Amino acid sequence: MTQVMETETETETIAEKKVSRVKSVLKFIKNNPTGIIGLLLVVTTILCAIFAPYIAPYDPGAASLGHRLDLPKWLDETGKSQYLLGGDQVGRDLLSRIIYGARISLLVGICGVFISLVLGTFLGLVSGYFGKWMDDLIMRLAEVQMGLPFILLAIVIMSVFGTGIEKIIIILGLTYWVSFARLIRGEILALKEQEYIQAAKAIGGTHFKIILKHILPNVASSILVLATMCIAEFILLEASLTFLGLGVEPTVPSWGGMLADSRNYMTSAWWISVFPGIAIMLTVLGFNLLGDWLRDRLDPNMKV
Repeated sequence: MTQVMETETETETIAEKKVSRVKSVLKFIKNNPTGIIGLLLVVTTILCAIFAPYIAPYDPGAASLGHRLDLPKWLDETGKSQYLLGGDQVGRDLLSRIIYGARISLLVGICGVFISLVLGTFLGLVSGYFGKWMDDLIMRLAEVQMGLPFILLAIVIMSVFGTGIEKIIIILGLTYWVSFARLIRGEILALKEQEYIQAAKAIGGTHFKIILKHILPNVASSILVLATMCIAEFILLEASLTFLGLGVEPTVPSWGGMLADSRNYMTSAWWISVFPGIAIMLTVLGFNLLGDWLRDRLDPNMKV
């Protein structure tokens, strides 16, 4: 009898814990709706990019003139269309191309931000921590970089060296390091005057150890937030360059390329431009919402 009562008590305790966990999750979702929406949009885009060959219903490059400019399947009353979001100007499945296009956008966004982050973090650390002539040199270089219009610079470089996804990544990475460098420099100028940094120097701590153990952990949250928002900006810039014919090759399915192909069909086949545009909008919105949420969660001033 005693064992039965203990078993029932344990069962009730486990059930109460499960209910408590569900309530905690629901409370978290209720208190962070924008962050959850942003995270869902970002995760959906990433999953589409990773599992594109398994999700896409058709080959994104397979053309079929018999399905040229097909209406979206749910709007076609004749039953002729076999594509859920319709066909493009040469009869390719628009949904499959949008799914594969997520790969290009994320590749450019993540790789470009990685280059900017590494270069900008290094230069920002050197400028803010060591100061003096190195600070002057790096900041003057940053000012020169900021004075060059990105689109104009990209057009000149692409015109000379040709188009390609790797060139877009390099241009974005070598252009936007300024944002990371200036952010990190500003935070380090305040951090290095703190008492614990002075104490670490007084007990003989090397510059490398101080930067690694005390400086970087304190600026990591700011770097993460800026990187998240820069991914959204890089996705837009890649789409813009590809739309102008200076980005990804036309044979590669990309959202900017789909918008460029739809210019002559805006009135006769609206779906060719609308659905890729929605994909760009939702992805950029997702990264921006996620970045805002991370800023609110990680910035102690925002919590106060």
